[in-house]
Amino acid sequence: MTEAARKRGDMTASRAGDGTLVVRLSGAWTLATGLPPLADVERELAASPPPQRIAFDLGEIGEWDSGLMSFVTRVGDLAAGRKIPVDQNTLPEGLRRLLALASRVPGQKDVRHVEPQASWVGRVGVVTLAAWADLFEMLEFIGEITLAFGRLVRGHARFRARDFWLLVQQAGADALPIVTLISFLVGTIFAFVGAVQLERFGATIYVADLVGIAVVREMGAVMTAIVMAGRTGAAYAAQLGTMKVTQEIDALTTMGFSPLDFLVLPRLLALCLMMPLLCLYADALGVLGGSLIGIGMLKLPPITYFNQTFNAVSLTDLGGGVLKASVYGVLVAVSGCLRGLQSGSSSSAVGDAATSAVVTGIVAIIVACGIFSVSFYILGI
Repeated sequence: MTEAARKRGDMTASRAGDGTLVVRLSGAWTLATGLPPLADVERELAASPPPQRIAFDLGEIGEWDSGLMSFVTRVGDLAAGRKIPVDQNTLPEGLRRLLALASRVPGQKDVRHVEPQASWVGRVGVVTLAAWADLFEMLEFIGEITLAFGRLVRGHARFRARDFWLLVQQAGADALPIVTLISFLVGTIFAFVGAVQLERFGATIYVADLVGIAVVREMGAVMTAIVMAGRTGAAYAAQLGTMKVTQEIDALTTMGFSPLDFLVLPRLLALCLMMPLLCLYADALGVLGGSLIGIGMLKLPPITYFNQTFNAVSLTDLGGGVLKASVYGVLVAVSGCLRGLQSGSSSSAVGDAATSAVVTGIVAIIVACGIFSVSFYILGI
């Protein structure tokens, strides 16, 4: 036998005079060298008339491992499907024992397949790719909203006016109680923390400056946006997710209505209109909460406290806060509507969409706040 024959197994199948299909094996039959196909055996088994039995000729076989067992098992399965007996007497004794053992242990059909655990590098890669795909979907959604806004400007966007005013009420007047509570408490907390520190230096009058600048410039817009992300953004995601589960969005598309024009655009406009007004309202409540500490705890005259606040806060601070609130409103509406349209078709998917909308909205608000802070510093505002 040549060295080439030892490196890779070879197989031939031919009929004997008594109708026996003889499968002759030669060379090395190992998994490392590879196994030949069963095409010749299948052709002989499919021929007419079929063979009476199958026998093996291993006179020229070299090394073998479980690859030979796999090949013999596959031949046996083909023969069993055609009810043709297989003669295993010419097989090596060790192989016959393995085949007998395998036949006595049936395969388990209901075994659950367990995926191998990926390495931490693989998990980081999966998370990174998912985040990149999510960012791309958000950018694509923003582009579609921009096109929808262009259709609105040209008068081609279609949505019901009464739905829009209902959304304005839900995003504005209905949000006043929670915005009132949060803004007033935030102003009170700022004033109390500042009073404890400034009282050591006898500079309690500057509590008014601290509360006024912090609330009007940053915290009024940020806290209002976070409240709206948890309240209105989650509501948008739940509403659109439920519409997707009940196939209302598909029905709108079938009737020729754009879901972006009919559902997303009025929600976006309503929140953008209400956020600046809610921000101004939150600024006033925050300053009022700070005055409760300044006047009640530090015994500052009310006229002195409010004059100090008005002198510290400029129109630039007020305008910057309102601008931030408008941008935060866009981010909250986009996050809520995007997650709602991405929702699955089950009730649990709607809850997941609402949760994801809140998380996405808050993260977007914080990132935008950092960008605004750096930009205003560079511009000297």
